[in-house]
Amino acid sequence: MALLEYSESVAARVRLPRPVTYQQKIITPAPAILSPAEIPLIDRKEGADVRRLSELDQLEVNFDEADGALWAFMRPDGRPSYNLALLDDIHALQRGIVAKFTGEPGKLRYLIAGSRTPGVFSLGGDLDLFATSIRQRNRQALIDYGQSCVRVLHRFHNALDLPIVTIGLAQGDALGGGLESLLSFNVIIAERGAKFGFPEIMFGLFPGMGAYSLVARRTTAVFAEKMMLSGKSFTADEMREIGLVHIVAEPGQGIAAAREYMQRNQGHHGAIRGVFAAGREVNPLSLDELDRIVHIWADACLELGDRDLKIMQRLVSAQDKLRARTGPLAPLRAAS
Repeated sequence: MALLEYSESVAARVRLPRPVTYQQKIITPAPAILSPAEIPLIDRKEGADVRRLSELDQLEVNFDEADGALWAFMRPDGRPSYNLALLDDIHALQRGIVAKFTGEPGKLRYLIAGSRTPGVFSLGGDLDLFATSIRQRNRQALIDYGQSCVRVLHRFHNALDLPIVTIGLAQGDALGGGLESLLSFNVIIAERGAKFGFPEIMFGLFPGMGAYSLVARRTTAVFAEKMMLSGKSFTADEMREIGLVHIVAEPGQGIAAAREYMQRNQGHHGAIRGVFAAGREVNPLSLDELDRIVHIWADACLELGDRDLKIMQRLVSAQDKLRARTGPLAPLRAAS
């Protein structure tokens, strides 16, 4: 029950930031990606995919033209995990970015992904959906969910095929699928106090949506297996020592660290982008590989017993308590 105890402890240690500080430090500096005046022109100019960028329900999207940086923060409805609607918004985000910035070299230089849930980047997959699908013996529902996740991951891993550098910003815990998604970014910034790991082994499962592929490429296959089979959680500093986190920031300083990284590397963007692109050539990651692993994961799901499913459901309850403790997210405010 170590995993359950850990999940429940997350809720106990979350401290909400003061609303005024939250708005001033995070929302105000990043103008909205679309002004109201632009919206009527979008269908003629760039298509419906770009229009969706102003209509996402569970993502907050802002564009900082000075840095050429697009900031995308998850605002999940309910538990801080990848529900189907959030996944749909992320797919729409990816399509919209490609539609808006393709053919405009240099306008978009960085994509930064984070979360507005205090203390949490993401707790990963939708465990409630998993448990329901397993009880119904619905293998296809599990495969469909997994394939949706790996398509999101694969596009981010390839920087959306745009000349950009991607930054994953973990201001809180990234567990299971949350860590898988975080590892798909070029540069990972983590705040001290955040925890990272793959706890799925506690309920008889393994992370099947990119964990092995990404960790093995960044470290070794031996370490990837050890990390997944141990269920151990790691600190931000430990993750940096392993080579899975690039920058460790003090609590509350993750956004500042991302800005400092971009400003420090203004003159090296092309070289940095080139290094990451070369890395993808040396260690290519195919969508077919990810899909085949999703099938292995779905089969493993269907082997889970009642005890495993009970643990999974108790984790869902712990995540619900976490969401209830953090309360509603701060409302969006129009950029000045």
